[in-house]
Amino acid sequence: MSRLQSSCPALVVLAHLRWDFVFQRPQHLMTHAARTRTVYYVEEPFFGEWRDRLDVRREPSGVVVCTPHIEVGHSPAESQARTAALLAEFLDAEDTPEYDLWVYTPMELPVAALLTPRTVIYDCMDELANFHGAPPELRAREDELFRRADVVFTGGHRLYEAKTARHPNVHPFPSSVDTAHFRQARALPPQPADQAGIPGPRLGFAGVIDERLDVALLGEVARRRPEWQFVLIGPVVKIDPATLPQGPNLHYLGMKPYAELPVYFAHWDVGLLPFAHNPATEFISPTKTPEYLAAGLSVVSTGIRDVVRPYGERDLVRIADGADAFEAACAAALAERGTPAAAHRLERADAVLAQQSWDATWQAMDRHIEPLAAQPTARVASPLMAGAND
Repeated sequence: MSRLQSSCPALVVLAHLRWDFVFQRPQHLMTHAARTRTVYYVEEPFFGEWRDRLDVRREPSGVVVCTPHIEVGHSPAESQARTAALLAEFLDAEDTPEYDLWVYTPMELPVAALLTPRTVIYDCMDELANFHGAPPELRAREDELFRRADVVFTGGHRLYEAKTARHPNVHPFPSSVDTAHFRQARALPPQPADQAGIPGPRLGFAGVIDERLDVALLGEVARRRPEWQFVLIGPVVKIDPATLPQGPNLHYLGMKPYAELPVYFAHWDVGLLPFAHNPATEFISPTKTPEYLAAGLSVVSTGIRDVVRPYGERDLVRIADGADAFEAACAAALAERGTPAAAHRLERADAVLAQQSWDATWQAMDRHIEPLAAQPTARVASPLMAGAND
């Protein structure tokens, strides 16, 4: 597999999300990174009765997705050592003596410990330790990753506030948006077949359906407003689908390709962010906030910090907590359709979105990375502490 001709070292990404999962922050950033350097996106392993191997494929974006297949039956430390060995052998075969290491999850620290990157970047996109089922050793491994990392990026401002005292080089990069992609919704493309039979008005949510979603709130508002249709797009993860609210006006359409999202958004009347207030949502910066706005939707959200600031404070998104307030906010959004107030809100949203893009976000991140190579430190020159494997 030929290397991209570039003066930039390759980027090796240790990820906790499958490349083919919901297209979000890692996929956006690495797609842009691949324009100027070789990107190896290393997924978590699959385990089975096979000999260790690394499956490799090149995406149309240029990102090289590497999926370890590790023999089952070994300890976690041994399995991660086997993953690192596969990766090191692959990088050697690719003639990649110099590379930067981009880490998304502290749980892959033992893999990182056996690699020798030029620089280490920790993109802390969520407070993973707060998620349901998080491994107990995650926090300790993050402490060690902070000691190893040369620069830390956070997925939002609330997360930045929580991490800035833990490292001397932390920078906030909240969710951005591919405005041109989602503006396609405003051209009103034809209805997708599985949504065409759902009457209006439609209030939609797109994203991972997990413990972050306030299912009680969603169910109660749907019960109160049987004439409103609630359309939910996305995979159900880590929760029992049987616990989701059910009703004739609740429609679960499953996961959709990123390319198709504007087609669905085009025929929604309101974009919803009905997140619960719990440890898993304290630090989130929902990617769908600017995506809904770019599609031309009115948006109603619960009081998530990185939605309130800046979108709620600028009156671009209605913020409402509790069934009474959330129902009222949705009703107000529906009533505003087609009015001068709606047009003015959209105009102001467009002005804000004009200052955002994933390309600009990546370029700003890259400007923090390159100077590190000229300032070699003990973190860069030496592998991680042996204790990372404990």
